[in-house]
Amino acid sequence: MRVDGFSVRMAVLSVAIGIATTMGAEDALAKTKPTAAAVHANTRAIQAGMASAHRQYAGRGHSVARYSRGGLQCVPFARENTGIELAGNASTWWYSAEGVYQRGARPEVGSVLNFRANGRMRMGHVAVVSDVANARTIQIDHANWAGPGGGRGAISRNITVVDVSPANDWTAVRVALGHTGDFGSVYPTYGFIYDKPDRGVMVANNNVAPAPLLNAPPRDLRPAAERMQAMAQDAEEVAEAVDDVQPRSRHASRRARAGKAIVTKVHATAAGSTHKAHAKHRT
Repeated sequence: MRVDGFSVRMAVLSVAIGIATTMGAEDALAKTKPTAAAVHANTRAIQAGMASAHRQYAGRGHSVARYSRGGLQCVPFARENTGIELAGNASTWWYSAEGVYQRGARPEVGSVLNFRANGRMRMGHVAVVSDVANARTIQIDHANWAGPGGGRGAISRNITVVDVSPANDWTAVRVALGHTGDFGSVYPTYGFIYDKPDRGVMVANNNVAPAPLLNAPPRDLRPAAERMQAMAQDAEEVAEAVDDVQPRSRHASRRARAGKAIVTKVHATAAGSTHKAHAKHRT
């Protein structure tokens, strides 16, 4: 069979066109395939958009749940419901807020009640003030609080908290056991952190009120010196109340002397504890 030159040229041209077309398709496919950098950039954009949506949602009065391995934690809950952006565990918030956010002893809606670290909560705790009843009583929303009305990783709302500090400065509180009407242990606290610039002055609680009568606390988690001070003040109040009884009976006089003796003993014990603590610190 004879193959003329024209047929050979046409066959070669067809092969060349086929090869060119295949290469062009591969180039086009390569150009449309996203690169790793593009994927990362898109992921970052999506994450930024989600964070913005979370902030807007929380700003409308809603809480956004962030979960870690242990469930929803108190710190991200407080951040997203107050606008206060502090890093670290709850026990570090009070001193981290210095120079950034205003702090004080007066409860305000939207502020953060900062619990100190103690034997039961080694990382401290933070809670959002949802309502203020008076100088001694507030309601809080918080997350990851163990006990009735709460639970690991859960959100508890409208929980009553009472200040039991001697000076009504919110340095010792008791948290309601859910909505049972009873209150739990005495917890040491720092006070409140406000979503306001720090002006270098602590906000005082000017509306001081007497401590309400509550059920006996299961435990007092304050440091020993603070417990002693509270006991001394309680004993002083008992002695003063007996002194005010007129006319004074023999039993009243005896109770007054006993009360004053307790005050003297507690003050001496507290002073000894403080001295030992300072000596230990120096060594």
